[in-house]
Amino acid sequence: MSEIPKEDPLKQIYRESFIETPEHQEDLGTRDTALLCIDMQYLDAAEGYGLFRDYESSPISMEEMNYYFSRLRETVLPNVHNLQNCFRAHGLEVIHVRIQSLTRDGRDRSKGHKRLELHAAPGSGDACFLEEVAPVGDEIIINKTASGVFSSTNLHYVLGNLGITSVYVVGVYTNECVETTVRAACDLGYLVTMVEDCCATQTPELQDASVKTLRNRYARIVSVGEAIDDIEEYGRRQKNPRYFR
Repeated sequence: MSEIPKEDPLKQIYRESFIETPEHQEDLGTRDTALLCIDMQYLDAAEGYGLFRDYESSPISMEEMNYYFSRLRETVLPNVHNLQNCFRAHGLEVIHVRIQSLTRDGRDRSKGHKRLELHAAPGSGDACFLEEVAPVGDEIIINKTASGVFSSTNLHYVLGNLGITSVYVVGVYTNECVETTVRAACDLGYLVTMVEDCCATQTPELQDASVKTLRNRYARIVSVGEAIDDIEEYGRRQKNPRYFR
């Protein structure tokens, strides 16, 4: 007879420390919250580019491609677009992270990206952001050549200069660059919210596994509707501070 799986013994302490803390709303109230958009670019989120350039030689099957691009088109891109506009409407930072080398030949890339033969040169099509979720105005762009943006860029320094202490994270791939960003941000002391239906990867199993791992540990997991409600609630508080005391 198999044993009944036990509930995570540390769930409650993590929820109290990272998930249910009122600091999430407090950071919105003091404008110390930013949206991090991870790798929403042609390299890894558009057919005919990067890993999806050549269907015959791609390590990703047609079934996996169809799932991934269907999720992007129907769910992720519209949701990220709406969430970005919500942040902008309330004067909150929208920060864009992408894979892009410093040099045309990519000699500055991380060893990992060289081994993967992953390269987006400055000015290349692969480095371009998807139009639906591209930067607006002087929104900050961070270029990286590794899975982890915190380990390979000055993002932590930039967020510190902005006074940011909480981040919402969206983008691709959920189980790679998004998950690495969430874990590192939590370790560095940020309060992290991952917007589940604003993220995508190649299979539903990988998507679900990442969300399950991060939930109640490294991030508060919400839907785009819940995220927008967070921001709108912040807006109502700003307009009617006495009512919400």
